[in-house]
Amino acid sequence: MRFLPVALLACSVNCSLVASAADVHVRVSPGVKTGIESSTEYPTIQMAMDHHPFATPNADGSPGRVYIHIAPGVYHERVIVTQNHRNITFLGEGKSPEDVVITNSLNAKQAGGTFFTETVEINGAGFEADNVTFENTAGNTGQAVAAAVRSDRAIFKHCRFLGHQDTLFADYGRQYYVDSYIEGGVDYIFGNAAAVFDHSELHSNGPGYVTAQSRTDADQATGYVILNSRVTSGLDHSGATTQATATSMSMPGARSIASAHNMIGLGRPWRPYSRVVYIHTSLPSDLNPAGWNNWSKASNEATAYYAESDSYGPGASPSTRVPWSHQLTPAQAQPFLPANFLAGSDHWQPEADAAKLP
Repeated sequence: MRFLPVALLACSVNCSLVASAADVHVRVSPGVKTGIESSTEYPTIQMAMDHHPFATPNADGSPGRVYIHIAPGVYHERVIVTQNHRNITFLGEGKSPEDVVITNSLNAKQAGGTFFTETVEINGAGFEADNVTFENTAGNTGQAVAAAVRSDRAIFKHCRFLGHQDTLFADYGRQYYVDSYIEGGVDYIFGNAAAVFDHSELHSNGPGYVTAQSRTDADQATGYVILNSRVTSGLDHSGATTQATATSMSMPGARSIASAHNMIGLGRPWRPYSRVVYIHTSLPSDLNPAGWNNWSKASNEATAYYAESDSYGPGASPSTRVPWSHQLTPAQAQPFLPANFLAGSDHWQPEADAAKLP
């Protein structure tokens, strides 16, 4: 028998793997009783993240992707996608995002701070999720994050984010949310990512501000864009709300609740150069006519950039907005469309990438 030299054999095997293997597909299901390293089936999402095989590059040199197929179920766990786990896709296998729920209940007082409360923490670049719910069930008990996203080129499609205060920590990188649902009451989308929320619903389940964007410098290419979406309200304006609001005044976030006066606000600046733009978005009747808030600091009015373009619905009221906000023409709104706002130096096309998801 003729043997190949070791080096040649290694090259032959490795080259074959690169040519034939790229993407990896693994399955998560409550019906799986055990999971072993390098297997393809796991009982929990975190176990899949800890032990999945890594994808190899495609033939053209582009990176492979790891697909985590998640069977319908309620997953009571905390999940961390670390920085070295790039190009991960969570695919909910249910008929709707309600069928695959990742849930936990932890608030800032219990955890020792807001940034330890998240149900899912995403740090690896190129993360995608489709048809999944991210939930923190702590309720109106202070800061309680459902998802913390620090992933560049991240896409969320047909996803739900459920919480009350600080539901979605959109903190770093370029992020694209489409056909999704985000629910909360106080500052429920916050952080310093460059994020676009496209054809999505932002639902306020309590009085407070929808956004608390935290850009720290005028030169940062970050901010939030709410595009072709709708802000909806679950506020109860009957007498029953009075007691609930009074009780919540002693909880974290009370200043936000007080300043909203049992209304919804479009945003307030967590950091001085906060930037938020609403484009062709429906606004509810219980939106505060002023729209925006300076977070009790007048100097923020000179640095924050808050704008609307073609708002509609009962809460659209350009003439009553704070004078330091902006009303943009369609031409002025162009730089904030996804293809422009999220392009970056690598010319990312988030809408095209999102279209490839189911």
